[in-house]
Amino acid sequence: MKQQTVKRIVFLDIDGTLTEPGSNEPPESAVQAVRRARAQGHYLFLCTGRNYDMLSPLLRYGFDGVIASSGGYIECRGEVIYDCPMTEGQRQRAMEVLKENGVFRTVECMDGSYTDEGFKEFLRANAGKGSNSELLRWREQIEKSLNILPMKAYRGQPVYKIVFMSQSKEQLIHPQKELSSDFDFCIQGEDKHGFINGEVVNRQFDKGRAVKRVCDHLHIPLCDSVAIGDSMNDREMLETAGISICMENGSEELKKLADDICPSVQKDGILQAFLKYHLIPSSMKQ
Repeated sequence: MKQQTVKRIVFLDIDGTLTEPGSNEPPESAVQAVRRARAQGHYLFLCTGRNYDMLSPLLRYGFDGVIASSGGYIECRGEVIYDCPMTEGQRQRAMEVLKENGVFRTVECMDGSYTDEGFKEFLRANAGKGSNSELLRWREQIEKSLNILPMKAYRGQPVYKIVFMSQSKEQLIHPQKELSSDFDFCIQGEDKHGFINGEVVNRQFDKGRAVKRVCDHLHIPLCDSVAIGDSMNDREMLETAGISICMENGSEELKKLADDICPSVQKDGILQAFLKYHLIPSSMKQ
């Protein structure tokens, strides 16, 4: 009798995992791996810090659902199962405190993102300094026009997350203290020049709780879930999933938390991970 394959659910980060940072074009090996895994009966979800607008170009590659805005919005097979933007009071307070302390802000809404005037020039001037890859990632995202508009174009739409860029640790001391009751500050990177980038995320959700929400909705045990990511905003996702994998090009800190490390996005990492964990047939091996 043929042994029945366990149906797994795979959660994939985008930037630095499924694609090059700031890109909407996964390598062909990853596209085929996703399609073949779904053909084997597995579920495939995007699980990203991007808002829905920024991830939407990737939906054409075939996914069963999305976790957007670091867990603030979840869609499963066309059904919205979680939707948690900031309250207006939360948004106003967070924006004011960050601005008062000289921190660059980018608000992420369903239909696009809006960034402080001057942020683009700051990125262009500093992205080549130090080792903070997130500076370069943001510059590429903005210059590739992933619908990141100037703040003056913002019209009060619901905000799911605020991405920040600080020029020093000192600038973040007061905002972290003032906003800690409602928000978690996820530090993405810091380099020798002192530039710090990260996200202000509502304490009501994170990628890990989003993984659990999807598994519960589909009645799949967490032990049958696989999470693949590359940066510290993937930490909760990797800590929650049954199998956690970090990309070779990923954060050194995240690698220490992961069960396994797969090759980089440039070296067909998704394909290699899917083969190793038997999500696709070995006949796909290149």
